[in-house]
Amino acid sequence: MTRTPDPRPDEAILAGLRAAVPAALREPALGYAAVEAWEAEHGVTLPEPYRSFVAEVGNGSAPGPRDGGLQPLGQLPACWAGGEQRRPDALFPLEDEWIWEDDESVGDDEDARIDAVFSHGSIVLCAQDTRSFWLLVTTGPQRGRVWLVADVGASPAPDGEPAGFADWIRRRPAGGEGWG
Repeated sequence: MTRTPDPRPDEAILAGLRAAVPAALREPALGYAAVEAWEAEHGVTLPEPYRSFVAEVGNGSAPGPRDGGLQPLGQLPACWAGGEQRRPDALFPLEDEWIWEDDESVGDDEDARIDAVFSHGSIVLCAQDTRSFWLLVTTGPQRGRVWLVADVGASPAPDGEPAGFADWIRRRPAGGEGWG
């Protein structure tokens, strides 16, 4: 692992993360020792404030009224159909939105470039639906940003505007509404 952890976020950011995910829905936090063990196993240091979120606030969340909740660190939603093994330490291949459905250079769904978007340099935060997933980028220039990756393309989220984990999770509706 080549990266040292980013500075821990201040208490105001952590308080915002706690407020964004209702305590009743949160899974127990992992603690820093477990986070560091996961990072060592996968060869990557998680970006802040997500790193502190899973260590101190909650390792994912139970489903809300209309969603599947946040995935625990390193786990995949049941609807995940990615073929390649996940490599959070590999370079995330995008810097800008790429809608491969409209890209004439893409011959079929077996394009290795598409597989890399789904499997390299990120962790899965949650499923939007059975074909779209929110990812947190763990490597490269987009490190720390949340992307929406779907069967048709990939885009910084939300709505093409780059957002870090804290901004993304605060934009999610309160009480678990719309998560997933």
